[in-house]
Amino acid sequence: MSMKRKSASEKLSPMELEIMQTFWKLKSASIREVQEALPKKRKVEYTTVQTIVYRLEKKGAVRRAKKIGNAHVFEPLVTKKSAIGSMVDDFLSLFGGSAEPVMLHMAESGKLSLEDLKALEDAIKQTREKKEAGDE
Repeated sequence: MSMKRKSASEKLSPMELEIMQTFWKLKSASIREVQEALPKKRKVEYTTVQTIVYRLEKKGAVRRAKKIGNAHVFEPLVTKKSAIGSMVDDFLSLFGGSAEPVMLHMAESGKLSLEDLKALEDAIKQTREKKEAGDE
């Protein structure tokens, strides 16, 4: 099944995002598989993961894909790109929607590399080309 390109109906908490990272990596997983795939340095109880997965299901970020024995297997409904895009949009809204202060800070702090700038330039070029092709 292909993932739908939609955003969760509600914002994701940091822990929910960490669980979603696991789903994006595994494609589909049971609650136990998600718990076992989380970083070892961060021990999270099964019931905590279960609660978060059920919350993600209620938000529309994951769905039950099938049942194997007593275990439900869940899969993501929200793409990583969509979730990150929503978070970035929310963050930029703090700056009136402008990316300029963020980009300037990243450049001045050395967190924006030449490779990052090249990737950004390529993305802008592709977006412009898509818009121009759509206008014709």
